[in-house]
Amino acid sequence: MPRYYLTGFADEAAKDLDGQIRATQELGWRDIESRNIGGTNIHDLGDAEFDGVCGKLADAGVRINCFGSAIANWNKQIDQPFESSLAETRRAIPRMQRLGTRLVRIMSFAVRKDAAGADLPDQMEEERFRRVRELYRMFTDAGIVPVHENCMNYGGMSWRHTLRLLDNVPGLKLVFDTGNPVFTDDRSRPAPHPKQSAWEFYEHVREHVAYVHIKDGRWDAAANKPVFTHIGEGDGDVRRILADLLGRGYAGGISIEPHLAVVYHDPTQQCEDAVRYANYVEYGRRLMRLLAEIEAGP
Repeated sequence: MPRYYLTGFADEAAKDLDGQIRATQELGWRDIESRNIGGTNIHDLGDAEFDGVCGKLADAGVRINCFGSAIANWNKQIDQPFESSLAETRRAIPRMQRLGTRLVRIMSFAVRKDAAGADLPDQMEEERFRRVRELYRMFTDAGIVPVHENCMNYGGMSWRHTLRLLDNVPGLKLVFDTGNPVFTDDRSRPAPHPKQSAWEFYEHVREHVAYVHIKDGRWDAAANKPVFTHIGEGDGDVRRILADLLGRGYAGGISIEPHLAVVYHDPTQQCEDAVRYANYVEYGRRLMRLLAEIEAGP
């Protein structure tokens, strides 16, 4: 039976590619889910820089299994022109083909809000579906598999929103993030919206999951902010979800996104290089121990 493989957002270990490769090899892995290299997304690197990336990866025997792109993410508004997302996609495709990267993480554009920060009743669903269908077509025509993440975007508003997206973008697959539901309001339930359940979300979408992000944490209601934790120490139902995946014969990627030392979209969460590197490696080791325990059985 084909077995899962391990990977991670190695830009949480180091900004530069050398450090990202070193952390990956220290864990005994061969894959990186690439988001930023030297602080720059793959589709925004200059040609010479990208050539250097390809050379270093080849020399190290490390591959980019998935491109954690910014395409249609929480920073892109659905009521703004589509061209920026199309341009990123056109730049990403040839680079992914050169790297032999088959997966690309995409999203479904930011949640529409009013000036006070409340969700707008009209989320422009039909325009979202149209745009995601176009992105899906561009990638699949190029032999690349787009996977949608339940992050701070339309599809992340609830498992019901994700299923509605899938109904309207036939063939689209998911990357399921175990930690995101813990910190995200369930917009399918009446206000004031409760936070989502990671297990409930996963249970309703698992038939569509082709890739997994592992993070964990708790919601600190008093401080109104997330608290990220090591695997199994939060409310992300990580052990239960991984056990279910393995029990179903899951053979895709399991990618760590610790957020313990660095939160990609929160520049205030930064720390010394050695600490971020050590946190990333320790997180990977804990994932491997947890998987070994699950495989060993009760």
